[in-house]
Amino acid sequence: MRLVRVSVVAATLAGLLAFPAVGQPQDPDQATRSIELFREAGKVLQHPRCLNCHPAGDRPSQTDTMRPHNPRVVRGPGGHGVAGLPCSACHQVANYEPSGVPGHPKWHLAPVSMAWQGRSLGEICRQLKDPSRNGGLDMPALLRHMSEDTLVGWAWAPGGGRAPAPGTQASFGGVMRAWAETGAYCPPD
Repeated sequence: MRLVRVSVVAATLAGLLAFPAVGQPQDPDQATRSIELFREAGKVLQHPRCLNCHPAGDRPSQTDTMRPHNPRVVRGPGGHGVAGLPCSACHQVANYEPSGVPGHPKWHLAPVSMAWQGRSLGEICRQLKDPSRNGGLDMPALLRHMSEDTLVGWAWAPGGGRAPAPGTQASFGGVMRAWAETGAYCPPD
């Protein structure tokens, strides 16, 4: 019985040592590698597909040029628009190719706490790591959100002649996991 307990403790410690604690570099180059990984992820995070739905104010932007949304809509409660003009009035469960209107079953704006349009990559990084500003997500939940959420995934299949986010959701998720595993360091501002 004692041998089993010691083995379990040893296996647990080995597992903890395999993944460094967030912010604890294993060697001098680890922080640099982590920051470079986040800069790579930033190519997605700062792409119009993400920024349009993570606006600094209450009005989304649209198109690759990120012009203010037309018709004039606002965030409203929960990011789903206001009474009389909810997001779902135009945005259906899928893209509507004849009109070019994008769609998804969960179409809505990111919460105000997750707004990053106009922020530096370092500011976005710190915001993503902060559960009080990222929807209460710990690192494993954040990584699942980035790599598996279908609304996030819409960025790679936007249709309507819109440029997709760079790469694939799977590759983006892989970069985000590697960033977390190397300490989840943020670029300086």
